[in-house]
Amino acid sequence: MPTNIHFHRVALAVGVLLLGSLAWHQSQAGDERPSAPTAARTARPSLSVEVVQAQAAEWPLEVTAHGAIAPWQEAVVGAELAGLRLSTVAVNVGDRVRKGQVLATLADEAVQADIANARAALQEAEALSREATTNADRARTLRASDAISAQEAQRSLTSEQTALARVASAKAQLDTQALRGRQTRVLAPDDGVISSRTATVGAVAQPGQELFRLIRQGRLEWRAELPSADLGRVRPGMKATATPPGGQAVEGRVRMVAPTVDAATRNGLVYVDLPATAVQAGARAGMFAAGRLALGLAKGVSLPQAAVMLRDGFSYVFVLDPGDTVRQTKVVTGRRQGDRVEVLQGLPSGARVVASGVAFLADGDTVRVVNRSVKAAP
Repeated sequence: MPTNIHFHRVALAVGVLLLGSLAWHQSQAGDERPSAPTAARTARPSLSVEVVQAQAAEWPLEVTAHGAIAPWQEAVVGAELAGLRLSTVAVNVGDRVRKGQVLATLADEAVQADIANARAALQEAEALSREATTNADRARTLRASDAISAQEAQRSLTSEQTALARVASAKAQLDTQALRGRQTRVLAPDDGVISSRTATVGAVAQPGQELFRLIRQGRLEWRAELPSADLGRVRPGMKATATPPGGQAVEGRVRMVAPTVDAATRNGLVYVDLPATAVQAGARAGMFAAGRLALGLAKGVSLPQAAVMLRDGFSYVFVLDPGDTVRQTKVVTGRRQGDRVEVLQGLPSGARVVASGVAFLADGDTVRVVNRSVKAAP
């Protein structure tokens, strides 16, 4: 019995000591914990940031298009004489030629023989004409003295006129044969680039047969296809940019808009003249290129791209509120130009937003602004 009493006394003493220790620790903890208003007053900024102001800017208004690159104009070059053999071919595909340059020559032995024959016929006609003229002059003299009859005099005058006509005919024949001689040389009809060659040495040329195909002046054009709803906004002289596959962007000018629309696709063609440097940029006839047509300028609000955060498929910015707190705001973005992005919805012009480091911020964070010179919108 005395042993049990002693045990209960010891347990009571230990409990009193434990309660006292717990109370002392709670009092110490209570002294160190500040009140709620004090904690709010001493909250530290989560990040030092720079702010930028949303700016109103003029953005290019463009429409995208696709289409083929084709020659501005092509010239088909062929032989004008029949039955003559090609003796030389002077150019190949890709060669740049000048107007009047010899592209090929035909064997001209038969033509030269015809020229010689026509020249001899002209000499004969001229000799006969001189004789007829002499006889006619004599007949005029004798007729004046009534030494010959009027009939004889008329016969001599007629012979003179006939001889002169034969001379004219012989000259025409010689000119015709000389023209055939010139046509034995196949010439370039304009400056340009040879895009196709079917001429082969030894082949017999025929009239109308294509020997060469020439891109006139080396000019290319982009035939951009646009929906009919966009055709009315395109005007000749507008700037356009085409990018050939694997090449660089080439800037051209709209030459004309097709007067008709394809009945199947409801698309129309816009013809864009490309500069001579398009070939150096990688453009080739027959390529299918993507590009844009500049329709003018439109006003919009822009921000640096670093100020826009992508999260869950949406775009957000952090707007700076009074008290240096930030508010996460959802925006709709549009075009990009350089390092700036267009904001279509959700942000007024002049709003102050965090310029960078937005991935480290959360809605309601307090920040330290290091560039106070950026003013808020009025």
